[in-house]
Amino acid sequence: MDKHRTIIEPFKIKVVEPLAMLTREQRVPILSSAGYNLFLVLAEAVTFDFLTDSGTTAMSANQWAAMMVADESYAGSRSFVKFEQVVQRLTGYDFVIPTHQGRAAERLLFEAVLKPGMKVPSNNHFDTTRANIEHIGAEAVDLVIEEGRDPTSTHPFKGNIDLAKLEEFCQKERSHIPFGMLTITNNTGGGQPASLENIRGASAIYRKHGIPFIIDACRFAENSYLIKIREKDQATRSVREIASEIFSLADGCMMSAKKDGLVNIGGFIALHDRTWVESLRSLLILTEGFPTYGGLAARDLEALAVGLEEVLDERYLEYRVAVTKYMAEGLNKAGIPTVQPPGAHAVYIDARAFLPHIPAHEFPGQALACELYLSEGIRSCEIGSAMFGHYSDEKGSKNFVPAQMELVRLAFPRRVYTQSHFDYILEAMSEIVAKKSSLKGLRLTYDPPFLRHFTARFEPVS
Repeated sequence: MDKHRTIIEPFKIKVVEPLAMLTREQRVPILSSAGYNLFLVLAEAVTFDFLTDSGTTAMSANQWAAMMVADESYAGSRSFVKFEQVVQRLTGYDFVIPTHQGRAAERLLFEAVLKPGMKVPSNNHFDTTRANIEHIGAEAVDLVIEEGRDPTSTHPFKGNIDLAKLEEFCQKERSHIPFGMLTITNNTGGGQPASLENIRGASAIYRKHGIPFIIDACRFAENSYLIKIREKDQATRSVREIASEIFSLADGCMMSAKKDGLVNIGGFIALHDRTWVESLRSLLILTEGFPTYGGLAARDLEALAVGLEEVLDERYLEYRVAVTKYMAEGLNKAGIPTVQPPGAHAVYIDARAFLPHIPAHEFPGQALACELYLSEGIRSCEIGSAMFGHYSDEKGSKNFVPAQMELVRLAFPRRVYTQSHFDYILEAMSEIVAKKSSLKGLRLTYDPPFLRHFTARFEPVS
């Protein structure tokens, strides 16, 4: 696609849905009523919904067709067998446990394996992963490389785990580590990929210390494609070959299939051996459903089986990466800094650099997300101090500890928006740049105990 100026969608559109075209004046009371939290704004009031790429994909004709022949038997459904075989071919793992989404997979795995005081290393744990680990009383430990903490660094694999720190951590804490993880791509750090060399290195360290290695694989195909185009000696390999090697380096994976499964709902755990399988299936039956449907309708399993094949189409992945690159470059030209280099599923605006006059405790990312909505009807997601900031209690005083980065994520749903939509958005960004110094921060009016960003409420700082 680099040969042409125009990005074309490698698909035809058969079904359309109208966009909500509200004015700024109409959006102001909507945002106020939602407590300046875009998670609490109704979708019918959003023009461009970039809140998440999770479960927001447009499914293909083949996926819809597969849903029509689903076997909805409670136990032993042929749709499960089809889904299981696709996952086994993709990952090489024998044991496949379906769940209704990635968060359910996290909860099952952590409840079955973790105990208070245990520690789980990774490059970066995302919000729900961290919350599920901490809810049990364990500790989520982030060991991403230093470049992964710097929005301006152009390191091609800023999702890499720091291998020296991982080795040191495993030596020191071996008795407290039930398993180690790696998230691909690294959502918290700006959707950045991990290199195949780094995954090999992490695998070697985990195996050296006898620690099971679990991959959070929600964007495995995008990570594999970025390896193909960025890593030395990988250009001639197919994305499927690269993905197969990644899975072979680990002992299992868990996946929110609402991302690279190209579906609206679904997830799974897949494991190489059966050590944890019976415990997981018992918990699955208790909370999700029978092991051959795991909280999903068979038609969802059918759509997922097709989606896991379609996502490996390299024309689609080429288009996916081209969109984020196009948007990042367009925002940069308008004067809006973004995390470099752009990944595959989203563009991350560096709100700290864009709004330096708003301190972290007044949530510059959340303030920018609100302005994007008011200005253009864009719903985005703050990944900064509103999501990860916390209060320390030192010597009886509470001090606000900000997040390492103040980001606003524009996560692009798969196969939903066209280039004209993105051009329309970029045309309006100059207005936001012109008024940036007048934007004000926010203060919390309701701070929930877990996963603050989903239900917190804010108000503007006067």
